[in-house]
Amino acid sequence: MGTKEFHIKLPTNYSENDLQKIVRRKLRIRNFEYQILNKSLDARKKNNIQWQLKLLIISKEIKGSIPETSPGLDIKYKERKEKILVVGTGPAGFFAAYVLQLAGFNVTILERGSEVNKRAKSIYEFETNGNFNGNANYAFGEGGAGTFSDGKLSSRSKHISQEKQFILSSYVKAGAPEEIQYLTHPHLGSDNLKRIVQKLRNQFLNLGGEILFETCFTDLKIKNNSVTYFDTEKGEMEADYYILATGHSAIDTSRMLINRGIKFRTKNFAIGSRMEHPQEIINIAQWGQPQLQGVKAAEYRLTSKASENQSVYTFCMCPGGIIVPATAFDERSVVNGMSLYKRNNYFANAACVASVNLDTILSKEVSPLEALDWLDDLEHRFYELTNSYKIPACSIEDFLNKKNTGNFNGSTSYPLGTESMPLWEFLPLQISEAVRAGLKDFCSRLIGFETGNIMGLESKTSSPVQIVRD
Repeated sequence: MGTKEFHIKLPTNYSENDLQKIVRRKLRIRNFEYQILNKSLDARKKNNIQWQLKLLIISKEIKGSIPETSPGLDIKYKERKEKILVVGTGPAGFFAAYVLQLAGFNVTILERGSEVNKRAKSIYEFETNGNFNGNANYAFGEGGAGTFSDGKLSSRSKHISQEKQFILSSYVKAGAPEEIQYLTHPHLGSDNLKRIVQKLRNQFLNLGGEILFETCFTDLKIKNNSVTYFDTEKGEMEADYYILATGHSAIDTSRMLINRGIKFRTKNFAIGSRMEHPQEIINIAQWGQPQLQGVKAAEYRLTSKASENQSVYTFCMCPGGIIVPATAFDERSVVNGMSLYKRNNYFANAACVASVNLDTILSKEVSPLEALDWLDDLEHRFYELTNSYKIPACSIEDFLNKKNTGNFNGSTSYPLGTESMPLWEFLPLQISEAVRAGLKDFCSRLIGFETGNIMGLESKTSSPVQIVRD
Protein backbone atom coordinates (compact mmCIF):
# COMPACT_ATOMS: atom_id res chain seq x y z
CA MET A 1 0.00 0.00 0.00
CA GLY A 2 1.45 3.35 -1.05
CA THR A 3 0.44 6.97 -1.41
CA LYS A 4 0.95 9.77 -3.88
CA GLU A 5 0.00 13.44 -3.85
CA PHE A 6 -1.87 14.30 -7.03
CA HIS A 7 -2.91 17.73 -8.32
CA ILE A 8 -5.95 17.87 -10.54
CA LYS A 9 -8.16 20.51 -12.21
CA LEU A 10 -11.84 19.78 -12.73
CA PRO A 11 -14.88 21.67 -14.04
CA THR A 12 -16.93 23.32 -11.30
CA ASN A 13 -19.80 20.85 -11.89
CA TYR A 14 -17.58 17.75 -11.78
CA SER A 15 -18.91 14.45 -10.50
CA GLU A 16 -17.27 11.75 -8.40
CA ASN A 17 -17.07 9.63 -11.54
CA ASP A 18 -15.22 12.42 -13.39
CA LEU A 19 -12.60 12.62 -10.64
CA GLN A 20 -12.07 8.86 -10.48
CA LYS A 21 -11.73 8.55 -14.26
CA ILE A 22 -8.95 11.15 -14.42
CA VAL A 23 -7.03 9.64 -11.49
CA ARG A 24 -7.20 6.15 -13.06
CA ARG A 25 -6.07 7.44 -16.45
CA LYS A 26 -3.29 9.74 -15.24
CA LEU A 27 -1.82 7.42 -12.58
CA ARG A 28 -2.63 4.19 -14.44
CA ILE A 29 -4.20 2.54 -11.43
CA ARG A 30 -7.58 0.86 -11.05
CA ASN A 31 -8.38 0.66 -7.35
CA PHE A 32 -7.71 3.48 -4.94
CA GLU A 33 -9.01 5.64 -2.14
CA TYR A 34 -8.35 9.34 -1.84
CA GLN A 35 -8.41 12.23 0.58
CA ILE A 36 -8.86 15.88 -0.45
CA LEU A 37 -6.01 17.90 1.04
CA ASN A 38 -6.92 21.26 -0.50
CA LYS A 39 -9.60 22.66 -2.80
CA SER A 40 -9.69 26.15 -4.29
CA LEU A 41 -11.41 27.90 -7.19
CA ASP A 42 -9.31 29.14 -10.10
CA ALA A 43 -11.33 31.92 -11.76
CA ARG A 44 -8.48 33.68 -13.56
CA LYS A 45 -9.88 32.66 -16.96
CA LYS A 46 -13.60 33.40 -17.03
CA ASN A 47 -14.14 31.05 -19.97
CA ASN A 48 -12.51 28.18 -18.07
CA ILE A 49 -13.20 28.42 -14.33
CA GLN A 50 -12.09 25.25 -12.56
CA TRP A 51 -11.65 23.66 -9.17
CA GLN A 52 -8.04 23.00 -8.24
CA LEU A 53 -7.69 19.96 -6.00
CA LYS A 54 -4.75 18.50 -4.16
CA LEU A 55 -5.45 14.84 -3.46
CA LEU A 56 -3.72 12.14 -1.46
CA ILE A 57 -4.14 8.91 -3.44
CA ILE A 58 -3.93 5.63 -1.48
CA SER A 59 -3.58 2.38 -3.43
CA LYS A 60 -1.91 -1.04 -3.42
CA GLU A 61 -0.85 -0.24 -6.99
CA ILE A 62 1.39 2.61 -5.79
CA LYS A 63 4.85 1.65 -4.56
CA GLY A 64 5.93 2.60 -1.07
CA SER A 65 4.15 2.77 2.26
CA ILE A 66 1.62 5.10 3.83
CA PRO A 67 3.49 7.88 5.64
CA GLU A 68 2.71 8.51 9.27
CA THR A 69 0.06 11.16 9.73
CA SER A 70 0.40 14.09 12.06
CA PRO A 71 -0.60 13.03 15.57
CA GLY A 72 -2.54 16.23 16.16
CA LEU A 73 -2.57 17.86 19.56
CA ASP A 74 -1.18 15.59 22.25
CA ILE A 75 -3.56 16.36 25.12
CA LYS A 76 -2.60 14.12 28.03
CA TYR A 77 -5.33 13.60 30.60
CA LYS A 78 -4.30 13.77 34.23
CA GLU A 79 -6.62 14.27 37.16
CA ARG A 80 -5.81 17.74 38.47
CA LYS A 81 -7.07 19.85 41.36
CA GLU A 82 -6.45 23.27 39.79
CA LYS A 83 -9.50 25.37 38.96
CA ILE A 84 -9.59 27.62 35.91
CA LEU A 85 -11.97 30.47 35.06
CA VAL A 86 -12.36 31.38 31.39
CA VAL A 87 -14.29 34.50 30.37
CA GLY A 88 -15.97 34.29 26.96
CA THR A 89 -17.45 31.48 24.84
CA GLY A 90 -16.11 32.63 21.49
CA PRO A 91 -13.66 30.28 19.71
CA ALA A 92 -10.67 31.54 21.75
CA GLY A 93 -12.38 31.12 25.12
CA PHE A 94 -14.20 27.91 24.32
CA PHE A 95 -11.25 26.01 22.87
CA ALA A 96 -8.95 27.14 25.68
CA ALA A 97 -11.50 25.78 28.16
CA TYR A 98 -12.16 22.61 26.14
CA VAL A 99 -8.48 21.66 25.85
CA LEU A 100 -7.85 22.32 29.55
CA GLN A 101 -10.89 20.24 30.53
CA LEU A 102 -9.65 17.41 28.30
CA ALA A 103 -6.33 17.66 30.14
CA GLY A 104 -8.04 17.13 33.49
CA PHE A 105 -8.40 20.65 34.90
CA ASN A 106 -11.62 21.89 36.50
CA VAL A 107 -12.83 24.58 34.13
CA THR A 108 -15.69 27.05 34.39
CA ILE A 109 -16.60 29.40 31.53
CA LEU A 110 -18.30 32.72 32.26
CA GLU A 111 -20.41 34.18 29.44
CA ARG A 112 -22.15 37.54 29.78
CA GLY A 113 -24.61 36.65 27.03
CA SER A 114 -27.31 34.01 26.63
CA GLU A 115 -27.18 30.44 25.35
CA VAL A 116 -27.59 30.22 21.60
CA ASN A 117 -31.35 29.48 21.28
CA LYS A 118 -32.32 32.26 23.68
CA ARG A 119 -29.88 34.51 21.86
CA ALA A 120 -31.49 33.68 18.49
CA LYS A 121 -34.95 34.59 19.83
CA SER A 122 -33.61 37.88 21.18
CA ILE A 123 -31.97 38.77 17.86
CA TYR A 124 -35.22 37.97 16.04
CA GLU A 125 -37.09 40.30 18.43
CA PHE A 126 -34.49 43.02 17.84
CA GLU A 127 -34.67 42.78 14.07
CA THR A 128 -38.48 42.58 14.08
CA ASN A 129 -39.39 45.20 16.67
CA GLY A 130 -36.14 47.05 17.43
CA ASN A 131 -36.06 45.82 21.06
CA PHE A 132 -32.36 45.58 21.92
CA ASN A 133 -31.13 43.09 24.56
CA GLY A 134 -27.70 43.80 26.03
CA ASN A 135 -27.19 40.15 27.04
CA ALA A 136 -28.26 38.52 23.78
CA ASN A 137 -27.30 40.23 20.54
CA TYR A 138 -24.96 39.90 17.57
CA ALA A 139 -21.91 40.62 19.74
CA PHE A 140 -22.60 38.82 23.03
CA GLY A 141 -23.77 35.28 23.69
CA GLU A 142 -22.86 31.64 23.22
CA GLY A 143 -20.26 31.10 20.50
CA GLY A 144 -19.20 34.74 20.38
CA ALA A 145 -19.84 37.23 17.59
CA GLY A 146 -18.98 34.70 14.87
CA THR A 147 -22.00 32.51 15.63
CA PHE A 148 -24.29 35.11 14.09
CA SER A 149 -21.85 36.51 11.56
CA ASP A 150 -21.47 33.24 9.68
CA GLY A 151 -18.26 31.67 11.00
CA LYS A 152 -15.61 32.23 8.39
CA LEU A 153 -12.66 30.15 9.55
CA SER A 154 -9.41 32.01 9.05
CA SER A 155 -6.21 32.69 10.93
CA ARG A 156 -3.11 34.70 10.12
CA SER A 157 -1.08 32.72 12.67
CA LYS A 158 1.59 30.46 11.22
CA HIS A 159 2.96 27.20 12.63
CA ILE A 160 -0.37 26.15 14.17
CA SER A 161 -1.11 23.12 11.96
CA GLN A 162 -1.84 20.83 14.92
CA GLU A 163 -4.07 23.38 16.62
CA LYS A 164 -5.87 24.07 13.35
CA GLN A 165 -6.39 20.35 12.76
CA PHE A 166 -7.80 19.93 16.26
CA ILE A 167 -10.22 22.86 15.95
CA LEU A 168 -11.49 21.93 12.50
CA SER A 169 -11.94 18.25 13.42
CA SER A 170 -13.79 19.33 16.58
CA TYR A 171 -16.17 21.38 14.45
CA VAL A 172 -16.70 18.43 12.07
CA LYS A 173 -17.44 16.06 14.97
CA ALA A 174 -20.01 18.61 16.16
CA GLY A 175 -21.78 18.59 12.80
CA ALA A 176 -19.82 20.94 10.52
CA PRO A 177 -19.39 19.88 6.87
CA GLU A 178 -16.16 17.93 6.27
CA GLU A 179 -15.18 20.35 3.49
CA ILE A 180 -13.99 22.90 6.07
CA GLN A 181 -10.90 20.72 6.53
CA TYR A 182 -9.71 21.27 2.96
CA LEU A 183 -11.39 24.33 1.42
CA THR A 184 -9.09 27.33 0.99
CA HIS A 185 -11.73 29.64 2.47
CA PRO A 186 -13.82 27.46 4.82
CA HIS A 187 -17.18 28.74 5.99
CA LEU A 188 -19.66 27.30 8.49
CA GLY A 189 -22.77 29.47 8.10
CA SER A 190 -24.82 30.82 10.98
CA ASP A 191 -27.53 28.18 10.49
CA ASN A 192 -24.95 25.42 11.03
CA LEU A 193 -23.23 27.27 13.87
CA LYS A 194 -26.37 27.41 16.02
CA ARG A 195 -26.33 23.60 16.12
CA ILE A 196 -22.54 23.24 16.28
CA VAL A 197 -22.00 25.44 19.35
CA GLN A 198 -24.70 23.54 21.24
CA LYS A 199 -23.00 20.21 20.52
CA LEU A 200 -19.62 21.58 21.52
CA ARG A 201 -21.17 22.92 24.73
CA ASN A 202 -22.62 19.48 25.54
CA GLN A 203 -19.27 17.80 24.88
CA PHE A 204 -17.58 20.23 27.27
CA LEU A 205 -20.25 19.67 29.94
CA ASN A 206 -20.02 15.88 29.56
CA LEU A 207 -16.30 16.17 30.34
CA GLY A 208 -17.19 17.81 33.64
CA GLY A 209 -16.85 21.45 32.61
CA GLU A 210 -19.25 24.18 33.70
CA ILE A 211 -20.70 27.13 31.76
CA LEU A 212 -22.44 30.04 33.47
CA PHE A 213 -24.48 32.07 30.97
CA GLU A 214 -25.70 35.62 31.63
CA THR A 215 -22.85 35.99 34.10
CA CYS A 216 -20.88 39.13 33.40
CA PHE A 217 -17.29 39.49 34.64
CA THR A 218 -17.38 42.91 36.33
CA ASP A 219 -14.17 43.33 38.34
CA LEU A 220 -11.05 41.60 39.64
CA LYS A 221 -8.99 41.74 42.79
CA ILE A 222 -5.21 41.94 42.41
CA LYS A 223 -2.84 41.32 45.31
CA ASN A 224 0.96 40.97 45.11
CA ASN A 225 0.76 41.20 41.31
CA SER A 226 -1.57 38.20 41.14
CA VAL A 227 -5.30 37.88 40.60
CA THR A 228 -7.02 36.61 43.74
CA TYR A 229 -10.62 36.51 42.49
CA PHE A 230 -13.06 37.69 39.84
CA ASP A 231 -16.17 39.66 40.65
CA THR A 232 -19.24 38.71 38.64
CA GLU A 233 -22.93 39.54 38.70
CA LYS A 234 -23.35 36.30 40.67
CA GLY A 235 -20.67 37.00 43.27
CA GLU A 236 -16.95 36.43 43.75
CA MET A 237 -15.28 33.50 41.98
CA GLU A 238 -11.82 32.17 42.78
CA ALA A 239 -9.54 30.02 40.67
CA ASP A 240 -5.91 29.02 40.30
CA TYR A 241 -5.70 30.42 36.76
CA TYR A 242 -7.75 33.01 34.87
CA ILE A 243 -8.15 33.38 31.11
CA LEU A 244 -9.76 36.41 29.47
CA ALA A 245 -11.18 35.93 25.96
CA THR A 246 -13.69 38.75 26.01
CA GLY A 247 -13.44 39.93 22.40
CA HIS A 248 -13.12 43.52 21.26
CA SER A 249 -16.79 44.48 21.71
CA ALA A 250 -16.60 44.30 25.51
CA ILE A 251 -15.26 47.83 25.92
CA ASP A 252 -16.73 48.08 29.43
CA THR A 253 -14.47 45.18 30.42
CA SER A 254 -11.46 46.82 28.80
CA ARG A 255 -12.14 50.08 30.62
CA MET A 256 -12.37 48.23 33.94
CA LEU A 257 -9.10 46.39 33.32
CA ILE A 258 -7.33 49.65 32.43
CA ASN A 259 -8.64 51.27 35.61
CA ARG A 260 -7.36 48.29 37.60
CA GLY A 261 -3.83 48.83 36.33
CA ILE A 262 -3.69 46.23 33.57
CA LYS A 263 -1.44 47.72 30.90
CA PHE A 264 -3.01 48.41 27.52
CA ARG A 265 -1.67 50.19 24.45
CA THR A 266 -3.34 51.69 21.41
CA LYS A 267 -2.81 50.19 17.98
CA ASN A 268 -3.84 50.77 14.40
CA PHE A 269 -7.29 49.46 13.50
CA ALA A 270 -9.81 49.95 10.69
CA ILE A 271 -13.28 51.44 10.23
CA GLY A 272 -15.55 52.22 7.30
CA SER A 273 -18.95 51.18 6.01
CA ARG A 274 -20.61 48.17 4.42
CA MET A 275 -21.25 47.82 0.69
CA GLU A 276 -24.07 45.82 -0.87
CA HIS A 277 -24.82 44.59 -4.39
CA PRO A 278 -27.20 42.09 -5.94
CA GLN A 279 -25.20 38.85 -5.87
CA GLU A 280 -25.72 38.39 -9.61
CA ILE A 281 -23.67 41.54 -10.31
CA ILE A 282 -20.73 40.08 -8.37
CA ASN A 283 -21.14 36.71 -10.11
CA ILE A 284 -21.00 38.37 -13.55
CA ALA A 285 -18.01 40.51 -12.56
CA GLN A 286 -16.05 37.52 -11.25
CA TRP A 287 -17.26 34.70 -13.49
CA GLY A 288 -18.62 36.41 -16.60
CA GLN A 289 -22.00 34.70 -16.03
CA PRO A 290 -24.91 35.01 -13.57
CA GLN A 291 -24.49 31.51 -12.15
CA LEU A 292 -21.79 28.85 -12.08
CA GLN A 293 -22.87 25.29 -11.52
CA GLY A 294 -21.07 23.70 -8.60
CA VAL A 295 -20.21 27.00 -6.86
CA LYS A 296 -22.55 28.75 -4.41
CA ALA A 297 -21.79 32.43 -5.05
CA ALA A 298 -18.86 34.56 -6.19
CA GLU A 299 -16.62 36.26 -3.63
CA TYR A 300 -14.12 39.11 -3.79
CA ARG A 301 -11.19 40.28 -1.69
CA LEU A 302 -9.91 43.72 -2.66
CA THR A 303 -7.13 45.91 -1.34
CA SER A 304 -5.97 49.37 -2.34
CA LYS A 305 -3.66 52.17 -1.25
CA ALA A 306 -5.41 55.43 -0.42
CA SER A 307 -2.05 57.02 0.32
CA GLU A 308 1.49 56.03 1.19
CA ASN A 309 0.51 55.46 4.82
CA GLN A 310 -3.10 54.34 4.54
CA SER A 311 -4.59 51.18 3.09
CA VAL A 312 -8.20 50.40 2.19
CA TYR A 313 -9.56 46.89 1.91
CA THR A 314 -12.70 44.80 1.88
CA PHE A 315 -13.38 42.73 4.97
CA CYS A 316 -15.75 39.87 5.87
CA MET A 317 -17.20 39.53 2.37
CA CYS A 318 -20.56 37.72 2.61
CA PRO A 319 -21.68 36.24 -0.72
CA GLY A 320 -25.41 35.61 -0.73
CA GLY A 321 -25.47 37.34 2.64
CA ILE A 322 -27.28 39.80 4.91
CA ILE A 323 -26.23 43.06 6.56
CA VAL A 324 -26.98 42.90 10.29
CA PRO A 325 -27.20 45.35 13.23
CA ALA A 326 -24.16 44.25 15.24
CA THR A 327 -24.04 46.73 18.11
CA ALA A 328 -23.00 45.41 21.51
CA PHE A 329 -24.63 48.24 23.46
CA ASP A 330 -27.88 50.19 23.38
CA GLU A 331 -28.08 53.41 21.34
CA ARG A 332 -25.03 52.53 19.28
CA SER A 333 -25.08 51.86 15.55
CA VAL A 334 -22.74 49.22 14.09
CA VAL A 335 -23.18 47.00 11.04
CA ASN A 336 -21.68 43.65 10.13
CA GLY A 337 -22.41 40.94 7.59
CA MET A 338 -23.45 37.30 7.77
CA SER A 339 -24.48 34.47 5.49
CA LEU A 340 -26.06 31.06 5.86
CA TYR A 341 -24.27 27.93 4.68
CA LYS A 342 -25.95 27.89 1.26
CA ARG A 343 -25.07 31.55 0.62
CA ASN A 344 -28.21 31.93 -1.46
CA ASN A 345 -29.57 35.32 -0.41
CA TYR A 346 -30.29 37.85 -3.17
CA PHE A 347 -27.56 40.25 -2.02
CA ALA A 348 -23.79 40.19 -1.50
CA ASN A 349 -22.14 42.49 1.03
CA ALA A 350 -18.69 43.36 2.38
CA ALA A 351 -17.09 45.98 4.57
CA CYS A 352 -14.99 48.67 2.93
CA VAL A 353 -12.63 49.88 5.66
CA ALA A 354 -9.60 52.13 5.94
CA SER A 355 -6.74 51.81 8.37
CA VAL A 356 -6.83 54.20 11.33
CA ASN A 357 -4.06 55.71 13.42
CA LEU A 358 -5.77 57.79 16.08
CA ASP A 359 -2.58 59.67 16.98
CA THR A 360 -2.52 60.98 13.40
CA ILE A 361 -6.25 61.74 13.22
CA LEU A 362 -6.35 63.56 16.57
CA SER A 363 -2.85 65.08 16.28
CA LYS A 364 -1.79 63.90 19.71
CA GLU A 365 -0.73 60.79 21.59
CA VAL A 366 -3.98 58.99 22.37
CA SER A 367 -4.35 56.88 25.52
CA PRO A 368 -6.15 53.50 25.47
CA LEU A 369 -9.13 54.94 27.36
CA GLU A 370 -9.34 57.86 24.93
CA ALA A 371 -9.25 55.43 21.99
CA LEU A 372 -12.14 53.40 23.42
CA ASP A 373 -14.12 56.59 24.13
CA TRP A 374 -13.49 57.96 20.63
CA LEU A 375 -14.83 54.82 18.96
CA ASP A 376 -17.78 54.52 21.34
CA ASP A 377 -18.68 58.16 20.67
CA LEU A 378 -18.56 57.58 16.90
CA GLU A 379 -20.92 54.59 17.20
CA HIS A 380 -23.30 56.70 19.33
CA ARG A 381 -23.23 59.57 16.81
CA PHE A 382 -24.24 57.15 14.03
CA TYR A 383 -27.19 56.08 16.16
CA GLU A 384 -28.20 59.71 16.72
CA LEU A 385 -28.34 60.34 12.95
CA THR A 386 -31.71 58.55 12.90
CA ASN A 387 -32.38 58.19 16.66
CA SER A 388 -33.04 54.54 15.90
CA TYR A 389 -31.29 51.47 14.53
CA LYS A 390 -31.99 52.65 11.00
CA ILE A 391 -28.69 53.32 9.26
CA PRO A 392 -27.54 56.10 6.89
CA ALA A 393 -27.08 54.89 3.32
CA CYS A 394 -26.27 56.15 -0.16
CA SER A 395 -25.25 54.81 -3.53
CA ILE A 396 -21.57 54.12 -4.19
CA GLU A 397 -21.75 56.63 -7.06
CA ASP A 398 -23.02 59.34 -4.69
CA PHE A 399 -20.24 58.53 -2.22
CA LEU A 400 -17.66 58.80 -5.01
CA ASN A 401 -19.06 62.09 -6.32
CA LYS A 402 -19.97 63.59 -2.92
CA LYS A 403 -23.47 64.30 -4.26
CA ASN A 404 -26.59 63.39 -2.32
CA THR A 405 -28.85 62.53 -5.28
CA GLY A 406 -30.95 60.07 -3.29
CA ASN A 407 -30.23 57.32 -5.82
CA PHE A 408 -30.25 54.76 -3.00
CA ASN A 409 -33.62 53.07 -3.49
CA GLY A 410 -33.89 51.42 -0.08
CA SER A 411 -33.68 47.87 -1.44
CA THR A 412 -31.39 46.13 1.04
CA SER A 413 -31.03 43.06 3.23
CA TYR A 414 -30.57 45.21 6.36
CA PRO A 415 -33.61 44.41 8.56
CA LEU A 416 -34.10 47.64 10.53
CA GLY A 417 -34.36 50.15 7.71
CA THR A 418 -32.15 52.73 6.01
CA GLU A 419 -32.29 56.47 5.47
CA SER A 420 -30.79 58.11 2.40
CA MET A 421 -28.05 60.46 3.66
CA PRO A 422 -24.62 61.81 2.62
CA LEU A 423 -22.77 59.01 4.40
CA TRP A 424 -19.34 60.44 3.57
CA GLU A 425 -20.06 63.45 5.81
CA PHE A 426 -20.44 61.32 8.95
CA LEU A 427 -17.22 59.34 8.78
CA PRO A 428 -14.02 61.05 9.99
CA LEU A 429 -12.65 63.05 7.04
CA GLN A 430 -9.45 61.02 6.70
CA ILE A 431 -11.46 57.77 6.66
CA SER A 432 -14.04 59.14 4.24
CA GLU A 433 -11.38 60.25 1.74
CA ALA A 434 -9.53 56.94 2.01
CA VAL A 435 -12.72 54.92 1.47
CA ARG A 436 -13.52 57.07 -1.56
CA ALA A 437 -10.09 56.36 -3.06
CA GLY A 438 -10.52 52.65 -2.39
CA LEU A 439 -14.00 52.57 -3.91
CA LYS A 440 -12.75 54.29 -7.05
CA ASP A 441 -10.07 51.62 -7.42
CA PHE A 442 -12.49 48.77 -6.74
CA CYS A 443 -14.95 50.10 -9.33
CA SER A 444 -12.20 50.03 -11.95
CA ARG A 445 -11.48 46.38 -11.19
CA LEU A 446 -14.96 44.84 -10.94
CA ILE A 447 -17.50 45.63 -13.65
CA GLY A 448 -20.74 46.99 -12.21
CA PHE A 449 -19.29 47.65 -8.77
CA GLU A 450 -20.32 51.31 -8.91
CA THR A 451 -24.00 50.30 -9.07
CA GLY A 452 -24.01 49.12 -5.44
CA ASN A 453 -24.86 50.92 -2.22
CA ILE A 454 -22.82 51.73 0.87
CA MET A 455 -24.26 52.11 4.37
CA GLY A 456 -23.78 52.30 8.11
CA LEU A 457 -20.68 52.21 10.29
CA GLU A 458 -18.42 49.16 10.24
CA SER A 459 -16.29 49.57 13.35
CA LYS A 460 -15.60 46.06 14.65
CA THR A 461 -13.09 44.69 12.15
CA SER A 462 -10.40 45.08 14.80
CA SER A 463 -9.83 46.70 18.17
CA PRO A 464 -8.18 50.10 18.77
CA VAL A 465 -6.43 48.71 21.89
CA GLN A 466 -4.60 45.61 23.07
CA ILE A 467 -3.27 44.29 26.36
CA VAL A 468 0.49 44.57 26.78
CA ARG A 469 1.84 41.04 27.34
CA ASP A 470 5.09 40.26 29.10
